[in-house]
Amino acid sequence: MAGRAHVLIVDDDPIVGQTFGRMLTVSGFDATVTHSAQSAIEAAGARLPDVILTDLRMPMSDGMELITRLRKDAALREIPVAVITGDHFLTEEFLAELRTYGAAVRFKPLFMNDLLSLVEGLLASGHASPQ
Repeated sequence: MAGRAHVLIVDDDPIVGQTFGRMLTVSGFDATVTHSAQSAIEAAGARLPDVILTDLRMPMSDGMELITRLRKDAALREIPVAVITGDHFLTEEFLAELRTYGAAVRFKPLFMNDLLSLVEGLLASGHASPQ
């Protein structure tokens, strides 16, 4: 892959999105921050990301709906995705469903080393696959 990897961050909390964006930018990545599933789909269509990091609980449409839409779109379905959520009470069934869509799951707070390790792991995988 030539150039800097492009990471699309989706979080309805602007502070979280900006913080993750800055952490990745200072670490050598290009980062785009959006605040909804719809804006993420539009941003991904305008510039194909190498990785997508999404919050789970967002108004209007959540991270699961975003992942479902990504996996139905031929141009976007192979992008590695991770859900980063503060919801520590997800059921095992829900976590299993996320993984069947090829989404990694991490819990907030996510510190810089953890974020970088997650993105680098997703880039190394090269495509969406169950984990």
